[in-house]
Amino acid sequence: MRELRKLGDLTAYSFQARDDELGRLKQVYFDDQDWQVRYLVVQTGRWLLGKEVLLVPGVITGIDDVSKTIQVDLTRKQIENAPPVDSEQPVSEHYQKQYYSYYEWEPYWTTDPLSQATPVIPLFIEPEAPTEPENPHLRSSDEVSDYHLDTASGSIGHVADIILDDQEWKVRYLEIDTRNWLPGRHVLVSPAWVQRIDWVDQQVQVELSRELVLSAPEYDSSKHISREYQLALFKHYGKALEE
Repeated sequence: MRELRKLGDLTAYSFQARDDELGRLKQVYFDDQDWQVRYLVVQTGRWLLGKEVLLVPGVITGIDDVSKTIQVDLTRKQIENAPPVDSEQPVSEHYQKQYYSYYEWEPYWTTDPLSQATPVIPLFIEPEAPTEPENPHLRSSDEVSDYHLDTASGSIGHVADIILDDQEWKVRYLEIDTRNWLPGRHVLVSPAWVQRIDWVDQQVQVELSRELVLSAPEYDSSKHISREYQLALFKHYGKALEE
């Protein structure tokens, strides 16, 4: 069953490979154009000496809320031998090609859905002097955390967390903490209403008024995000909730 989950809650879950535990979720990389999660960053424990590894959402086979585990259809050995990643640096196009080539998967950026061809990309071949950043739209959840929300009538609050769809692995909502206006009050904003993200000024710019955001139905993170709540939220913003 599809669930909407706070990323902050999922960081308490352990990843379970076919043969053993992998580690815990640290953050995600998402595309700021379609808000699709492209990679999950796993912080390994004593295994791999705490090294961080990337997983794509497609390898997740289930989430167990009782044991707080996320099941992964890979073995430890497969993950251990994957190209290493530095999550403190942008995920380059070159690294992504290495990554998909290693697992022999079709890259997500393949535009023709009818094409079954997977580009053959040599592993660990140095590229020609890549320019930075190579993928300006692939961003980390850690990076957007604490960005200010800039409305049509002024700045208000900041991004406190993101809400993920655990089936399609897309960012469905940004959780906004309005505490600099209303102490302790949190509201949700859909990425569909985001005009742009200003990475220099660290702002998420939306096409909504400050007053509309302030008066939005309050979000209680201890409660399930029901369809009724979402309908009320979209009605408040004058938007239609997609099926």
